[in-house]
Amino acid sequence: MAILKSCGICLRESTVLLPRPNGGESYKRRNLTWRSPQAAVIPNFHLPMRSFEVKNRTSSDDIKSLRLITAIKTPYLPDGRFDLEAYDDLVNMQIEDGAEGVIVGGTTGEGQLMSWDEHIMLIGHTVNCFGGSIKVIGNTGSNSTREAIHATEQGFAVGMHAALHINPYYGKTSLEGLVSHFESVLPMGPTIIYNVPSRTGQDIPPRVINTIAQSPNLAGVKECVGNDRIEQYTNNGIVVWSGNDDQCHDARWSHGATGVISVTSNLVPGLMRELMFGGTNPSLNAKLLPLIDWLFQEPNPIGLNTALAQLGVVRPVFRLPYVPLPLAKRVEFVNLVKEIGREHFVGEKDVQVLDDDDFILIGRY
Repeated sequence: MAILKSCGICLRESTVLLPRPNGGESYKRRNLTWRSPQAAVIPNFHLPMRSFEVKNRTSSDDIKSLRLITAIKTPYLPDGRFDLEAYDDLVNMQIEDGAEGVIVGGTTGEGQLMSWDEHIMLIGHTVNCFGGSIKVIGNTGSNSTREAIHATEQGFAVGMHAALHINPYYGKTSLEGLVSHFESVLPMGPTIIYNVPSRTGQDIPPRVINTIAQSPNLAGVKECVGNDRIEQYTNNGIVVWSGNDDQCHDARWSHGATGVISVTSNLVPGLMRELMFGGTNPSLNAKLLPLIDWLFQEPNPIGLNTALAQLGVVRPVFRLPYVPLPLAKRVEFVNLVKEIGREHFVGEKDVQVLDDDDFILIGRY
């Protein structure tokens, strides 16, 4: 109504006398010059859809204390739908081996291959089944601010404890645009900002993080640029998780990182917990580095998907464009499992090489 009223005022401001076409008495016609309605330019006219109820809500401080967060894998049925039974087993194994949080629908969980309906459903399912035992952090970020706002509203509405937000990728924006993007979602709840220039094509510089750090909802940063950047933040009191498994030991014990948001912990959660909780342990770190190098020889999550299938804890089903690692690399993984010890890996089945024909590649689902 405010918009209509405002428009009405604009259009009533001036009139002109026009002759009737049939030569009759002149009549008044409104000047149709348009002016921007006042209501349309009020900042934050669309208020965030949020709730301040305390029950079952998580504070940013609760998130800041997490040491081991697993970017959980999403397994599939042969027709490409979610395999929730296998997913539940994966999350249960994370809980049993000491992970404190999971990222749902992140890059590792292939959120980029999900519809938003699937995405929010999986967040809600994870909260419903495991929210009392582990922190559920939903990846509700997007390169569209509108989508990020909508998904984050829905994610918190279904109970996620925190949101993970990436900077707009491909259609990149300015530094001021980054600040505006993040400030659009921060009011909704605890938030982790994810900086991974190798995927987005744009670094989130300290200037941006220092600006949005004024928000009490900024839980911290998942930082993939390196340990020098991590130390720069931690020296200023900003919580940081390493986003690089191969650097996380030194990040944690030498550069002030709170912990790691890990891919490798999908496979060896117990060992990754020991790496984050047990103090400096260069020998364990050296033991894990060959596995980490193997996981990331191709873009994540290709290596992880292949490894979990070989361990028998998920079906060997891939949503395209991801495809399994070739036979020679699968043989390498079998040898890595033997060297580290099968007992440290998730699942109970013997590790297998698998034939190429064992894998199912799904393009439409």
